[in-house]
Amino acid sequence: MRSLASLAALLALGASALAISPVPRKSPEFTIVEPSGRQTLLSSLKGKVVLLEFVLANCPHCMRASTTIDKVYRDLGPRGFEPVGIAFQPNLPPRMVTDLARQLGVSYPIRCSSPEAVDSYLGRSVMERLMVPQIVVIDRQGVIRAQSGTNGDPLLENEVYLRNLIGGLLQ
Repeated sequence: MRSLASLAALLALGASALAISPVPRKSPEFTIVEPSGRQTLLSSLKGKVVLLEFVLANCPHCMRASTTIDKVYRDLGPRGFEPVGIAFQPNLPPRMVTDLARQLGVSYPIRCSSPEAVDSYLGRSVMERLMVPQIVVIDRQGVIRAQSGTNGDPLLENEVYLRNLIGGLLQ
């Protein structure tokens, strides 16, 4: 009986790992919405190394990751690195997105999107629990090179790892 329970747990972990689409793969189109309502297509950033950070407004893990990403951005931004924070709570008022950017104290833009659009972009089933932040790194050609799993990815929140990954994609 114990073996059967272990096998079931292992299969569940495997199914969860497969739920997010594999990398590398071409990034699907995604609409980034500014607090003003103006919309920008992700494809307009092609030619830059882009990091999308999907966050919730009151998430302490997201705040820590944002600080790390901002440090990397301050150093590598002039070379073509463009992070974008995406807050995706349902019915998030635009003022709250502006407050979030100020609260985080980051120098890169924080925008918004709907949870449904984020799920679709990440290739995630709505039946899965999603840990935040979710981080996606896209190369200059529009190919996703790294993406958090549904349970997150501590490596993509590690400053040294992120610097090496982004630096390599900028070369």
